[in-house]
Amino acid sequence: MAEHPLLPSKAQLHVRWGQLYGSAPSLWLAEAARRASGPLVVIAADARQAVRIEDELRFFSAAGTYIETFPDWETLPYDLFSPHPDIVSQRLRLLSTLPRLTKGIIVIDLETLLQRLPPQTYIDAHAFDLSVGERLDLAAFRERLTGAGYVSSSQVMAPGEFAVRGSLIDLFPMGSAAPYRIDLFDDEVESIRLFDTETQRSGERTQALRLLPAREFPLTTEGIQHFKRRFRTRFEGDLTKMSIYKDIAEGAPPAGIEYYLPLFFDATATLFDYLPANTTIAMETEIEGIAQQAFADIEHRYEQRSHDATRPILAPHEVFMPPRELLDRLGVFCRIELSRVELDPLTQTLPFHNFDTRRPPSLRIDARSEDPARELANFFSEFEGRVLIAAESAGRREMLLDILKRRHLEPQLVESWIAFQTSDAPLAITVSPISTGLVLREPAVALIAEDQLFGERARQERRRRRPERDPEKIIRDLTDLRPGSPVVHETYGVGRFIGLSTLDVGGLTSEFLVLEYADGDKLYVPVHALDLVSRYTGAPAETAPLHKLGGDAWQKAKKKAAQKIRDTAAELLDLYSRRAARQGERLQANELDLRAFESQFPFEETPDQSQAIEQVLADLASGRPMDRVVCGDVGFGKTEVALRAAFVAVQAGKQVAVLVPTT
Repeated sequence: MAEHPLLPSKAQLHVRWGQLYGSAPSLWLAEAARRASGPLVVIAADARQAVRIEDELRFFSAAGTYIETFPDWETLPYDLFSPHPDIVSQRLRLLSTLPRLTKGIIVIDLETLLQRLPPQTYIDAHAFDLSVGERLDLAAFRERLTGAGYVSSSQVMAPGEFAVRGSLIDLFPMGSAAPYRIDLFDDEVESIRLFDTETQRSGERTQALRLLPAREFPLTTEGIQHFKRRFRTRFEGDLTKMSIYKDIAEGAPPAGIEYYLPLFFDATATLFDYLPANTTIAMETEIEGIAQQAFADIEHRYEQRSHDATRPILAPHEVFMPPRELLDRLGVFCRIELSRVELDPLTQTLPFHNFDTRRPPSLRIDARSEDPARELANFFSEFEGRVLIAAESAGRREMLLDILKRRHLEPQLVESWIAFQTSDAPLAITVSPISTGLVLREPAVALIAEDQLFGERARQERRRRRPERDPEKIIRDLTDLRPGSPVVHETYGVGRFIGLSTLDVGGLTSEFLVLEYADGDKLYVPVHALDLVSRYTGAPAETAPLHKLGGDAWQKAKKKAAQKIRDTAAELLDLYSRRAARQGERLQANELDLRAFESQFPFEETPDQSQAIEQVLADLASGRPMDRVVCGDVGFGKTEVALRAAFVAVQAGKQVAVLVPTT
């Protein structure tokens, strides 16, 4: 690149960049991060923009560049929900890393930046390293884990859980990608291994692990006392009617406790307190207006939630930074203001630079026309420079290559933006999630992205894949249970649901599901093991069996069921082998026609939709009789799957009838 971005310095903390069209801000920020002496923090207007900026920065940056997004809680202000443990784990890992970060890029959305955080002293005090060969007092270690917010569980599955079984300690540290199994010999750490949460099998050895607190607030005796004292001072009323006070007093933090974080500390921090002094912060020129709108939305949520006397909430300025405080905290750092439009030299009071970029043109591909790439080909012939096309997937890349081949255009395949820069290819293509294009005048380079070719689509937010047994579904299944309802425990068989009970076990207060079996025997199932319990659905509740703890009736029933399953499996194997031997018709559509049809849908497919579509189209093309049912709730996108199948059938010369229960 011929241009070098104007960077702030100690002598001039504040600079402005202008004329940044398309993905140009991310291109030059990636270059600024490479040249800067410290980390770069990029403030996005919202969480969706943060995802887009991260994609662009990863595209323009060299391999190995440290790029992270500080995640939002994925809850609305004052929600009665707590963030997912994976989110808390990532946040705590970054809070531990930031003070020592020397280079790299952190992306954060504005509302998350406004959140008040635990002080750095809390993170440091509850973080420690454990190595092979160290002495470990098991009782003191359990107490330390509990005080740091870790939850004792029968089986470790998620960050923030631990289990002690004799000389073995299973532990899933926050900020870690995998859990660890610590093997003690007497009071010495003999080995530390990674293990798999699904199979529970131990894996490779490691010499040490890093332990971070499990929550952004302390659950130590001292921390709970601080919370109770400040709660009593801050809120008036009958404490016996305030469940959140009682829950914390019992060491069982309720959902949504994160919005009471200031009550745990003498003073809270913000992200600025974790940043090294040589950090550079990049933000839009309208940052003040965006912050005022975000804070107004928070205040509106406060007004909605502040009328419940049994659950009083803290004022917005106690939980979030007001805009004025935000601007004051920004003032001590080197800052880059980003403007999408050209800056007028006559109105600028700060050092500024207008980049020589222009708006990426719309180059719509109409795959149904005789010349689908006409606009794209015209751009190639008129543009006096090199061009890189970014396709969102390998399948889309192949489609574009086929379209361009009709025009006798053969782009060179490259792995990345960096590879394109180092090559001399006049026309190249790569695979990248980047959706916004770029046109540079000097040197003359154009990046053609998805939105230019196929139009902007409603993109799916990134979500974590849920485990096969969804905890929320388990809770929904058990919500309607009444005392006396039959339930099935995977290990002990059919019993009766009694209710929920809070017990103090080994100094830990936990909630248990109480099940009753024959002879009045009771089984206490920790809430973290609810996946082992399900509703009884085998027959009317009145005729459900009642098994005996320690008896063999349940094992015999499972053995008998397993035999029936094997018999059924044998019948199905015979049925499917005969079906596989039959020949059906192969129904296939022209790939370009199918992609053109798909491009008319306004929404991006969900991962489950994409999987269903791929499987249905593969069935149609297989030449075997089809045997598939697509299930989904109302509005979940079954019609889009069906319409693609109908399109393929029509293209293959078949008639299609689409039957729907409603209009």
